[in-house]
Amino acid sequence: MRPLDALPRAPRARLIAAKAAALAALFAPLRGGAQTATHEGHAMDPVDMMQGPLGLSWMREGSGTAWQPDDTPMFGHQQRAGGWSFMEHYNVFVGYDAATGPRGASQFFSTNWFMAMARHALGGGQFGARVMLSLEALTLVDGGYPLLLQTGETWQGRPLHDRQHPHDFFMELGLTWQRALGGGVAMQVYVAPAGEPALGPVAFPHRLSAYYDPLGPIAHHWLDATHISFGVVTAGLYTRHLKLEGSWFNGREPDERRWNLDLDVPDSWSARVTVNPTRSLSAQASYGYLRRPEAHHPDEPVHRATASATAVLRFGASHWATTAAWGINVEAGHAANALLVESSLNLARHYVLYGRAEYTAKSSDDLALEGAQRDALFGVGSFSLGAAYAFSPVLDVVATVGVRGSLAVVGDELRAAYGDTVQAGGVVYVQLRPTEMRMGAMGMAPPAP
Repeated sequence: MRPLDALPRAPRARLIAAKAAALAALFAPLRGGAQTATHEGHAMDPVDMMQGPLGLSWMREGSGTAWQPDDTPMFGHQQRAGGWSFMEHYNVFVGYDAATGPRGASQFFSTNWFMAMARHALGGGQFGARVMLSLEALTLVDGGYPLLLQTGETWQGRPLHDRQHPHDFFMELGLTWQRALGGGVAMQVYVAPAGEPALGPVAFPHRLSAYYDPLGPIAHHWLDATHISFGVVTAGLYTRHLKLEGSWFNGREPDERRWNLDLDVPDSWSARVTVNPTRSLSAQASYGYLRRPEAHHPDEPVHRATASATAVLRFGASHWATTAAWGINVEAGHAANALLVESSLNLARHYVLYGRAEYTAKSSDDLALEGAQRDALFGVGSFSLGAAYAFSPVLDVVATVGVRGSLAVVGDELRAAYGDTVQAGGVVYVQLRPTEMRMGAMGMAPPAP
């Protein structure tokens, strides 16, 4: 995207006016009193709109209502007009994915998402709207892209295994309102026909530690699989360093039809506590009761608990992000654990190294094993390393070329299904993403420690 400041005055004015008019018309009933709204006792101006109540910056906001470290870079395009603040984000991978062994496959694929956000003062606080879409269903065949040991959701009525399902077209349609209450405390309400409840860490498509990796983690359905839930209401209280929140939501996993909204009456709940003790660290612990999440076992609830920590270190033009996470699913009389550690290192904005190590206990039902007892658990591991080179931006878009290698590791009891105890996978790809937004260019000062 060409920077607004570089456009001639007339086209720039038309572009800003068009965006402002579209969103203002959509949210016109909410604009009353916007010009006199206050933030910590002072009139809001465009700079304040780049920060939330208590002076917290947008950099802290991850997926849904989840927090991430304040030092997390934000990749996107930003504009302001008529009291509105706008942001656009996206991450697009196009490549070739191959995995060996009898359960492996090869496929050209694209993983992708596109997001637009808008904010405006409202009722002494801050109103926000988000739309997030994905076109993965157009590019992924046979239920998804090859990913050995991945499980979750269904394909043609059977449990999907060794493939990652595409995300639904509607990944998020959400509204949020935040307001300072006084005494260093603020509140947040989040309502989303498609959104993410307060359960688990920031979802992997949004985590900086996973941002440069085109493939998902095999622990996804132990940690953050609820990041697309069709019907979510979340309320929370927070200070500058602590957040408590709870959600009531539709716990059923998306079905195989990827282009609609799978709305249903909420039947599940979750609670999460998040602590951001410093600008570079965020940690959370959460618990959720999912009434009947899985289509192939519609009467079985799942109890899920998670804990995670993410650290982001900035040094000059480089950043290093690491996430460590644990999750457990208790269902059908057995408890299955998952562990994940992932990290990405961006050096001087051009050179990227990343990796992920995972251990997950998966059942014979998860892995679609013939003849095995359904509640039998098998420990499996996945290890990956990747490297990429990011070219200099063109029209504020960064193109990256990369390669990723992986190993899927199983025990002897799974040798018959997987052909050996170790199978390899590889991906070559191109990534397109926005440039990093600079706080100074956005008219923002870093939040106070």
